[in-house]
Amino acid sequence: MNQPELRTQLRGLYAITPECVDGARLLAQVGAALAGGCRLVQYRDKLSSMPERVARAHALRQLTRQHGAHLLINDDLALCTLVDADGVHLGRGDGDLRVARAILGPQRLLGASCYADFDTAVSAAEIGADYVAFGAAYPSPTKPEAAPAPVDLFFRAKTTLTAKICAIGGITVANAPPLIAAGTDLLAVITDLFSASDITARAAQYQALFEGKKS
Repeated sequence: MNQPELRTQLRGLYAITPECVDGARLLAQVGAALAGGCRLVQYRDKLSSMPERVARAHALRQLTRQHGAHLLINDDLALCTLVDADGVHLGRGDGDLRVARAILGPQRLLGASCYADFDTAVSAAEIGADYVAFGAAYPSPTKPEAAPAPVDLFFRAKTTLTAKICAIGGITVANAPPLIAAGTDLLAVITDLFSASDITARAAQYQALFEGKKS
């Protein structure tokens, strides 16, 4: 599958893995989200050792393939290449987007954190980012210090940029509809998804929000 075809699939729930989870539980939780219809997963792990991260990334790569889903790696281009993931997500200071685009080639995805800065998103899209992520959309327990990204920023980006638009930060099933109405393609969720008593049902709720909405 080439990169343009992958980009067309960038729509719906974008599951971001939680920290402080053992390997078996992580796979069970991600598997539950995939069973609920999630087709895009980002492996984000700032705490585990490198051998643990490699093992978990390999396992997640196998799991996502079993479900016809895509795996991106957070802030680690080398790990992405090692496990043959579908792409990488880079934040500020986590790597040069131009270099990443060149290394990834046309078959893999590149995502970029743009916080609440439209100009950063413009630059990222021009470099070749497949999606640009704005946040925090709402107050976030994961990054409480993050500057707010207003809903009109998502609308402006959707109507200006060719890259897909991702929202992250404090998103719940209840507060997500305005973001989708503004043109957001991806809802990146950690807490509201993986803290749910039924992760599969919660993932299905997110996917249902996109039904009947044009991309």
